[in-house]
Amino acid sequence: MDEPLLTRYLDRSKDRALRSLLDWLRIPSISADPARAGDVAASAGFCADLLQQAGFGSVEVLQAGAPGGAGGDGGGAPAVYGELLGAGEDAPTVLVYGHHDVQPVDPLEEWTSPPFEPVVSDGIVYARGCSDDKGQMLMQVEAARGVLEERGGLPVNLKFLIEGEEEVGSPHLEDLLQAERERFECDIIVVSDTGMVAAEIPSTTLSMRGLVAFDVTLRSAKSDLHSGLWGGTVPNAALLASQLVASLHDERHRVTLPRFYDNVRELTAEEAGSLAAVPFDEAEFRQQAGVSFLVGEEGRTAYERTGTRPTAEVVGIHSGYAGPGIKTIVPAAANFKVALRLVPDQRPEDIEASFRQWVSARIPDGVQVTVTRHGAVSPLWTSSDHPAVRAVSESIERVWGKAPLFTRSGGSGPEESLGRVLGAPVIFLGVALPTDSFHAPNEHLELPQLWRGILAAGELLVGLGSLEGGR
Repeated sequence: MDEPLLTRYLDRSKDRALRSLLDWLRIPSISADPARAGDVAASAGFCADLLQQAGFGSVEVLQAGAPGGAGGDGGGAPAVYGELLGAGEDAPTVLVYGHHDVQPVDPLEEWTSPPFEPVVSDGIVYARGCSDDKGQMLMQVEAARGVLEERGGLPVNLKFLIEGEEEVGSPHLEDLLQAERERFECDIIVVSDTGMVAAEIPSTTLSMRGLVAFDVTLRSAKSDLHSGLWGGTVPNAALLASQLVASLHDERHRVTLPRFYDNVRELTAEEAGSLAAVPFDEAEFRQQAGVSFLVGEEGRTAYERTGTRPTAEVVGIHSGYAGPGIKTIVPAAANFKVALRLVPDQRPEDIEASFRQWVSARIPDGVQVTVTRHGAVSPLWTSSDHPAVRAVSESIERVWGKAPLFTRSGGSGPEESLGRVLGAPVIFLGVALPTDSFHAPNEHLELPQLWRGILAAGELLVGLGSLEGGR
């Protein structure tokens, strides 16, 4: 097998690429902190410079949520857009998506080095954002730069969209996509905000779960009542809420919402085979979570449950008195919150109708109930038979020397809106590892993964260029 196209480019470019990454990591682009808005803007500017240095002649910083623009509330963070469209009308157009904002660093005392003073030790970079997602975005930029240098042009029309609000839920992304749909038009979307099973077990993601959440408030009386005078005779909101959440799952730990599993798409034979090949240590999984036992849908392994099955979790519950000592009352109000992860082909609107029906059937007459929906992200899935998925699989195999496993991500993100609004298939080339501590103290990125990722991203550009229209 011939060496990957960018092998020589990488040999001469590693030091420069690493310097660029370290400089980018020094910018504390925490989108959740309003005080860091200037740093998020500085990160966008740095990212735009990277694209221009890579040879993109058209680069622009887009203010998501700008007054009169996408979102319109003025509260958005800057996204970076770049394009290089010299491959011709017959070549497919590829949009690479990622983000340049990062998570907060708390708890700071658990970091072994300052989170925005990157350290390189034994081939590993330690800093906030190195794995999620600046390192992976640099990987894609370097791949484009390398193919330009090696071949004098790109085999695809290439666009980059690197947003600045992913770590706060991408609140303005869909508005931006709708407002700039013509600009972002593409045949294929490549996402590099995911990872692999292990350094020597390459994988690529086929799907991400959807998400819909509900905030439920119950009121059984005008106010809390004296438990000595009224206890045993009036409805207790805390008890009602507890009974409700306890009935969310049956004895097999299956969700009890009506028709909840009706549209769940089962794994293909190829996906099932890949899933079975993923090494999974349940004891280590429990240790990482800090729990002594696992629960979940009967007949499904823990690994299946985390990515391929729908789930419902009570994420908060409150009622009555929670201060020191005791307060002898019958609580008049209670609140609980439920988050449901959805899999293909479940739809948030169907699950909302099911949830409201489920609540209504369990609330006694005379108890007021309010159900408020929060969020509605549909699941995303691209078939392993899609030519673009085959292209990413072949690109990974050329670099890692073995075909990647196909996995499903348990998380939910903005990728669904990208595919839906732009009408293009979404494929994933991510090199982060489960041990990289993204979103946690001491986030890190293994440089061998970054270097192999650059090689694979270069191969992917060539592979996608050979597809007819990309679809």
